[in-house]
Amino acid sequence: MARIFDAEILSNEEVAEKIFRLTVDAPKLAEIARAGQFVQVKISDEFTLRRPLGIASTLGGHVKIFYRAVGRGTEILSTKKVGERLNILGALGNGYTPREGKVLLVGGGMGLAPLLLAAEKFSTDVLMGGRNQGEVLFWQDEFKPHAEKIFITTDDGSYARKGFAIDLLPDILAAGNYSAILTCGPEIMMRGIAKLAHEKNLPCEVSFEKRMACGLGACLSCSIDTANGRKKVCKDGPIFDAKEVFDYATDNQKN
Repeated sequence: MARIFDAEILSNEEVAEKIFRLTVDAPKLAEIARAGQFVQVKISDEFTLRRPLGIASTLGGHVKIFYRAVGRGTEILSTKKVGERLNILGALGNGYTPREGKVLLVGGGMGLAPLLLAAEKFSTDVLMGGRNQGEVLFWQDEFKPHAEKIFITTDDGSYARKGFAIDLLPDILAAGNYSAILTCGPEIMMRGIAKLAHEKNLPCEVSFEKRMACGLGACLSCSIDTANGRKKVCKDGPIFDAKEVFDYATDNQKN
């Protein structure tokens, strides 16, 4: 059950252009959080609604969150100082399913955040993609202590292999023996990954995104149509079996 935590900020630093790493002291939240879950953060009294942010790490009772400063709310969050406190509601939603054997994590951009916690919890390799070197270097450092192998692509070729993460996926699947694929990132990327997983008869779970208001399933703002009926991303997700949200026959999303 979700709880409200009053958490002290331990760090809040910019790790790439407009991308921040926020760490708070929240041992009880860290204890209950699962990979793929998220929290709702109260930014200030200026905003009625909280901001949904993925949980990226829980090591040592410290909850780590990555966010991009793209609007008024996250810009204010980026100014919060060490020692200040945040009101946090969590952990929310359903997480990735624990798997036996090695799991392949595939993420792009900020979608790598929930996969970092998966790397802490499961035996994994990771395939990461970003627009440029600046968007993957800090992620590489974050995943190094946890993932056995790290594969990297950049859109502009400024680091590692030029191209998109999905371009490298067939070769990785051919060379490895994975029990499942867990993915988070742009929907077009996840759709392609899910299709490849389906062709290889590999279980695949995706982290689905929709605009969320309450984060508790009450407001219905994040409802989507799935193969199993109408679902709420915040409560029934954000983690779904790829077969629920993607139609492989038409290669279109079911919403």
